[in-house]
Amino acid sequence: MRGITKRFPGVVANDGVDFEAAAGEVHALLGENGAGKSTLSNILTGLYRPDEGEISLYGRPVQFDSPSDAIDAGIGMVHQHFRLVPTFTVAENIILGEHREEARRFLIDPREIERRVSALGERYGLAVDSGARVWQLSVGEQQRVEILKALYREAKILILDEPTAVLTPQEAEALFSTLRTMAGEGRTVIFISHKLHEVKAVADRVTILRGGRSISVVRAAEASPRELAALMVGRDVQLARRVDREAGPSEQVALEARNLSVRGDRGEESVREVSFTLREGEILGVAGVAGNGQRELAEAITGMRPAAQGSVAVCGRDLRLGDPRSAIRAGVAHVPEDRLGTGVAPSLSIAENAVLKSYRGRSASRGPLLRWRGIHEQARDLIRRYRVAAPGTHARARDLSGGNLQKLVLGREFTGRPSVLIAASPTRGLDVGAIETVHAYLREAATDGVGVLLISEDLDEILALADRVVVVYEGRLTGEFDPGTATVEEIGLAMAGGERT
Repeated sequence: MRGITKRFPGVVANDGVDFEAAAGEVHALLGENGAGKSTLSNILTGLYRPDEGEISLYGRPVQFDSPSDAIDAGIGMVHQHFRLVPTFTVAENIILGEHREEARRFLIDPREIERRVSALGERYGLAVDSGARVWQLSVGEQQRVEILKALYREAKILILDEPTAVLTPQEAEALFSTLRTMAGEGRTVIFISHKLHEVKAVADRVTILRGGRSISVVRAAEASPRELAALMVGRDVQLARRVDREAGPSEQVALEARNLSVRGDRGEESVREVSFTLREGEILGVAGVAGNGQRELAEAITGMRPAAQGSVAVCGRDLRLGDPRSAIRAGVAHVPEDRLGTGVAPSLSIAENAVLKSYRGRSASRGPLLRWRGIHEQARDLIRRYRVAAPGTHARARDLSGGNLQKLVLGREFTGRPSVLIAASPTRGLDVGAIETVHAYLREAATDGVGVLLISEDLDEILALADRVVVVYEGRLTGEFDPGTATVEEIGLAMAGGERT
């Protein structure tokens, strides 16, 4: 790709970008949120057409007028925001748009497709129920479907955007082995990740984008994670590491779950007789591979999902399960794993999203009427306090970058001065600068006495933040660890269902 430029109204997303990846290479693409990585990838996959520049594959100029052109050329991508049809099954999503002879002649055998998908999942360690409907799957399981879709189409050039966000360390290493095998077979793998140690582990070369421009190309083996982070953001960055807070947790219980069982969307028991306590000022990390009941646990505590049995108490008072207002009134804040689909109303403005939980307050309403001046004033204060990069309070939430969208959600939840914060994968898909900011907010909340339940598949994040760690496997809490002494491998083994040694 040479001199790639792509403009949107008021924004130059790619400004003369040069990018080159060789056959048989794993090439990492790094940059902050908004640096232009997604736009460049969307151009390569035919979703966008560049305003300037040219693309060549194996030395021959090409032009993609649609995604199908890119697929026909052997390019596949796993997007950060999934391209799946919720009402279709896993197998149906994977063959959607398939151009093979059997598809063109309508000779598709659904059972055979499901068998192939299941076999592919087993081969690459990405097991998922091929007959399940996508809306029934967790965010992590949906990401696995996207990876399987690209692998099913035997892409020669495979673009992976944050592919390990839902994998244990052992599964991530297995994926890296697969990527190396693919590169050894002559395929090109473009690896987009904010986990710099993963880039070091799997990539041959790294291209860094900043502000829509290609800044540097370096060999992964010759640059440290800190040097890569500095190239990305243009300044020295404090990478995720454990920081002991001056004041530890108190003895007062902020949140208690007792014998909690919750059913999933398919009627299965996703959370099984879970009991735990969370103290004021404590960060309790819940580690687990996606699909082991984390989403259902968070939704039950926040009132978004009824419980089959058990109870939840905040500061000693039982919540009315299945009633979000009961949780909100008790001071339970929630940062959901799907910030765009659940955390905000994407088509509403920043101002409207900022008061979704507080519009009944005096500053936002007077009787049955909304006070728009007060609402926009509150939103401007949130933007300023949490450094949300936005053109104004009237901008739609969907137009914010991932990091700024997460700051909006965090700012809204903290505005209500919560007693408990349920934070599910709060930094998934964010760059190192945004991760640094979000981690600081979580530590600050705990220092202020908030009980933080941190649900994450990122073990580095959990070990950096948590005071205690519990592991969830198949809906049960299977072990408790001290983050100061536990290793990533030890917790990762428990996440995969292994026993402690």
